[in-house]
Amino acid sequence: MAGLGTVLAIWSNVLTSSDFPSELPAAESVVDPGGRQLPAATVARLTLYLRALNAMLGEGSERVSSEELAEAAGVSSSNVRKDLSYLGSYGTRGVGYEVQYLSRHISAALGLTQDWRVAIVGAGNLGRALARYAGFESRGFDVVALLDADQMLIGSEIGWLRVSDVKDLEAVLERTRANMVVLALPATVAQEICDRVVAAGVHSILSFAPVVLQVPPFVNLRKVDMATELQILAYHAQRAQMPGLSQETLPPEPVPRTSRLRQARRPSA
Repeated sequence: MAGLGTVLAIWSNVLTSSDFPSELPAAESVVDPGGRQLPAATVARLTLYLRALNAMLGEGSERVSSEELAEAAGVSSSNVRKDLSYLGSYGTRGVGYEVQYLSRHISAALGLTQDWRVAIVGAGNLGRALARYAGFESRGFDVVALLDADQMLIGSEIGWLRVSDVKDLEAVLERTRANMVVLALPATVAQEICDRVVAAGVHSILSFAPVVLQVPPFVNLRKVDMATELQILAYHAQRAQMPGLSQETLPPEPVPRTSRLRQARRPSA
């Protein structure tokens, strides 16, 4: 999995990312400022290019070739050229890309030049870690609220945030003008809170809850399932430890439950 900031980037755009470029997670397509639909795999790789470009800016680099950008992002140069072609022709043959200019255009394509205000519901260990994560602000996400139902936590301060009562969820979302919500909740309450978030008018949700949430078609829901990712990692580790086994002798790679549900719902040809 990629870092938390990248998860949000692929989601808004949101984080996120096993074996690039061939085994990318399912990400929602994004429409670039020119109105073109960007493929999900391209969206995921764009976040890697942006991270690499920003690191180059920090080092004072002014230009970068597709080969250099590919190496920094961990993808092939052909993928770099293909992905950037969706955004327009920003490179010059033999000269490469202007780092600052390309970074700015990728940020615009991913929606990172907009004002993204994030509310986190759940102030447990995960919610507190997310609230303290400094990488969000540098990637264009402003964490504006942290909520919980635990009376021992309500009113306490986590970083620069004061924990609000989840009973006041709708009022907090309106007051803070949050337009994204992160659910760091137990499975038992996640659907109820998700329904309240949607009813309050927030249609971009990132869920860490270990449950499949049901949302209307107009809601952008992204799920981060760490247990599933560890299972997939174990599968690949098994393959690495037994290189003499053929693909046929190994069990199939585990498929996340959400993917199985999508396949089951897909009408036959």
